[in-house]
Parts: sequence; structure tokens; C-alpha cells
Amino acid sequence: MADGDTDTSRTAVKTYVPAYQKRIWTEHADELGMSQSEFLSTMVQAGRRGFEPVSESETTSSDSTTSSGLEGRIEAVLADSGPLSWDELVAELTDDIEERLDDALQDLQSANRVSYSGRSGGYTLTGEQP
Repeated sequence: MADGDTDTSRTAVKTYVPAYQKRIWTEHADELGMSQSEFLSTMVQAGRRGFEPVSESETTSSDSTTSSGLEGRIEAVLADSGPLSWDELVAELTDDIEERLDDALQDLQSANRVSYSGRSGGYTLTGEQP
């Protein structure tokens, strides 16, 4: 499509994911101050960039004017907290990673996709992968 032919009108996209995955996405979107639609659109575009180059003509105006998720999160943390050192900023941004990791591991263990084995030295994939 030529630059002038890019259709920027909005359209709905529907998908079905496991409830735990939607909860994770919803929490992450909330942390980044994004709507679920904005979050999913951003994540899909980011994922596509790993597979194929995205030219400037393929981005929408919201892509070019919105901060990336991390940049937006940094701005939000600094707006709430004021000046922070590097270590304080890292702590603020990674604050919930342990809780999210624990929740994800519990979900994976409940689905019998991951198990903990002291004998193996930690978490391992089970044979029952989707």
C-alpha cells in the first residue's frame, strides 16, 4: 500500500485466550496505564517487529505519538514518586515481578506444564505441553 492509501480507520478484532492469560494481560496493561486494546495492539506490533521490519508508513499516528510501555511506566513512577536514583527506579519498575512470577508458576504447575524438582535442581517442563 502506498503511503496515501493507508487505511487508518479502526476495526474490532476478537480472540479467545485462557482466563489466566487475560488476567495477566489486564494487569500488565493496568501497570502501563494502557487500555486492553492499546496494550494488545502494542504487543502485537512489537512482536511483528521481531519477524519483519515495520516501515514508518505502516505505523499509525498513535504508534508514533505514544510512549513505549516501559517509557510510559517510567514517567508514571517518576510522576508519583519524584526524583529516584537508578536503584530506586529499578526497584519501582520490577516491584511486582516476583509476585507475577509466582502466580505464573502456580498457573503452569496447576496446568501440569511445569513442575519443581529438587533432584533436577529447579523448575522443569513436564511432558504435557500444549
